[in-house]
Amino acid sequence: MLLACRDARRAQTACERICDASGNRRVEPLELDLGDLNSVARCAQTVLARDLPLHVLINNAGIAGARGLSVSGYEIAFGINHIGHFALTQWLLPRLRASAPARIVTVASRAHHMARGIPFADLQRRTHSWLTVQEYAVSKLANILFSHELSRRLGGTGIQTYSLHPGVVATEIWRHAPKFLVALRKRSMMDAEQGAETSLFCASSPEVQGQSGLYYDACKPREPSALAQDRALAARLWEFSERAIQSFNPHG
Repeated sequence: MLLACRDARRAQTACERICDASGNRRVEPLELDLGDLNSVARCAQTVLARDLPLHVLINNAGIAGARGLSVSGYEIAFGINHIGHFALTQWLLPRLRASAPARIVTVASRAHHMARGIPFADLQRRTHSWLTVQEYAVSKLANILFSHELSRRLGGTGIQTYSLHPGVVATEIWRHAPKFLVALRKRSMMDAEQGAETSLFCASSPEVQGQSGLYYDACKPREPSALAQDRALAARLWEFSERAIQSFNPHG
């Protein structure tokens, strides 16, 4: 098991806790900053250099409430929540194909329903809205569109894709959000263990085998927004994302 994290020290601590709880001594931390495509490329190179099978990739990292640009120059929520995951997935696809059957699980959000589209002209500009809700919603819409399009492109390869809403979870994803809003919502938030249930279900349950490309909520398939099912929008997003990562490709 490989656990990617921005902070190497905290990743090591998390790996030790996983080992203690599970008895699995083969848990390795990796350094990864999804906002920095150079970091994503280095992480992918490290994984590929291990020459180990890769059967499950969980795209779980996220940010909410932050303002500005990612290290690689994208609106920060879009850059981290979508572009970083798109790049990591693309660069690990050769290993996933070789390891099939495999699954790619991308953590999205019910917040994608609030997105009014993808403002392509603004994706390389600083966060515009004060509460950052629209930017976050756009990044989560992108997660679902990516998972759907990836499923379509990987048909017949033995790789299944899933996107999901994990619930509203009390994790550090909210560290940049206004404190008064977080305080109000924390009473109804899930803990991290509860928030992981649907991700683990999509990653491991035999019930979802053959259901590639679907969107899940509370371990059940759900209908995403109409925009999240727009094939033309998914194709345009894919083309934009490919151009965004092209010069960073760790495969040369």
